[in-house]
Amino acid sequence: MEKKIITTLNAPAPIGPYNQAVLAGNFLFISGQVAINPVSGNIEATDTQSETHQVMQNLKAVLKEAGMDFSNVVKTTIFLSDMGLFSIVNEVYGRYFSGDFPARETVAVKGLPKNVNVEISMIAAK
Repeated sequence: MEKKIITTLNAPAPIGPYNQAVLAGNFLFISGQVAINPVSGNIEATDTQSETHQVMQNLKAVLKEAGMDFSNVVKTTIFLSDMGLFSIVNEVYGRYFSGDFPARETVAVKGLPKNVNVEISMIAAK
């Protein structure tokens, strides 16, 4: 199976030894994205809503680079710093899909990179 690394300047550069995404066959595996503004390299979000929007915009940029959009997403994983943020994140997340939602799990974790509250990874298919 052919494997292609997907990279875009419109999403944050990786902060560790990984790629933004890997296209393997018809499947795109997007690494977890946090609310880093790709232009400034900083976290500028001031609340959970704006943090989630930035995460989704970063994911959108990676999908676009691979020639896809949110309609191609088949699976997501949402990591939260606190399950009490679930309803806020869920409401923002839902705005990015029209109709068929992907499979998903949401988990609370002890900590996330850069002390953010939200990280989301995705799997998409052509």
